[in-house]
Amino acid sequence: MDYEVKLEVFQGPLDLLLYLIRKNEIDIADIPIALITRQYLEHLEMMKSLNLDLAGEYLVLAATLIHIKSRMLLPEENEGEAVEGEGEDPRQELVAQLREYQAFKEAALALERRPLLERDVFKRGARIEDAVAAGGAVEEEEMEMDLFDLVAAFQRLLARLGPSGPMTVNRELLSLKRCMETIMDNLRQRGGMAFDDLFPDGRDRRKVIYTFLALLELVKMGAVKAFQTTPFGPIRVVLSGGADHG
Repeated sequence: MDYEVKLEVFQGPLDLLLYLIRKNEIDIADIPIALITRQYLEHLEMMKSLNLDLAGEYLVLAATLIHIKSRMLLPEENEGEAVEGEGEDPRQELVAQLREYQAFKEAALALERRPLLERDVFKRGARIEDAVAAGGAVEEEEMEMDLFDLVAAFQRLLARLGPSGPMTVNRELLSLKRCMETIMDNLRQRGGMAFDDLFPDGRDRRKVIYTFLALLELVKMGAVKAFQTTPFGPIRVVLSGGADHG
């Protein structure tokens, strides 16, 4: 029998679009629609294969991207056959939406990450150069991973594991709750783990998928966080501050 686990998607379609633009280092005002549409659809297929619930907005944006792509493939109108809106970039409306959404998202993230102390009391921080000169350690900046970063990392993991062989049916009963408890126990014991180390038995593709879904749920709950200290660096998974979910 097929196994199915459903989770709420906790980011929207414009988040995925912004993630792809950032990943490809694209100018938001000059989006290569063919490339972005292909990658967007690939991510939707990956999320569907993991049985993640997709809100209707994701499919609406997919249809919008395909419509824009088709309009850009059409030949330009000949003189005398001009229609209303001729000469307008079909990406213009989408770009405006993305810019507005990005501005609000960045403002919300800035407020969310702002320490409570600095809302009322401000202190002068030491310059990095002064800290280094004084022999002090400079903390590495943690870049927290979002849903799409984790899905992309999981895709790379599956690619390294290679195609799945014949499925071996065993009597082990898997549950999302049990996988979540295992991840939490391992993190408590080890103080943190590399992303790949969460999947020690790559041969059991069913268990790999359950473990990944459990990780997504824990991130959504705020029980754990996944981060990098350098772009494209290894992903670390640790308990969130004060998290002690039994």
